[in-house]
Amino acid sequence: MSRRRVALLTLICAVLLADGGRSGSPGGRDLRGARDAFGAAEVAATLQRANRELAPAEVDRIASAVVRYSTKYAIDPVLVTAVLLVESSARPWARSPKGAIGLMQIMPHVIVPSMVAGNLATIESNIEGGCFLLADNIRRLGEADGISAYFWGSEIRSPAYLTRVRAAREAVLRQAES
Repeated sequence: MSRRRVALLTLICAVLLADGGRSGSPGGRDLRGARDAFGAAEVAATLQRANRELAPAEVDRIASAVVRYSTKYAIDPVLVTAVLLVESSARPWARSPKGAIGLMQIMPHVIVPSMVAGNLATIESNIEGGCFLLADNIRRLGEADGISAYFWGSEIRSPAYLTRVRAAREAVLRQAES
């Protein structure tokens, strides 16, 4: 491994360790309880309301992947569900005119093949890639800029995406509570 790569990995680890205790909940709302209570059944119910075209097997695969990869990357499954709804309206087959793919609308060039297993067009790989990118952004930039950077990249130009994700997150939480 090159010195440059070792230095980069060391820097990333230091940033992750230094940022470990940061809480980025919008409006001071503690989402840890929501994260613990929001499981596959709640994700599935949200998906069914959002996209009635999904087959039950697709709903189960998406819900399981959201819970599995939000846990793996230590991010809120409510946030992952909100991003998924904003990005693709829960449509696994979604493709943007700019080339973004799947539920989490991932641009293929931002994922190195070793980051996720499989094709980004599959439900599980797409959600894992989205969770990886979102978690990495949030750890590096904090929640607000991390969510915005998921859409804008490094040059955040507007708060509009963040506003849409936060509104979707609140809607998901309201639906889960009712």
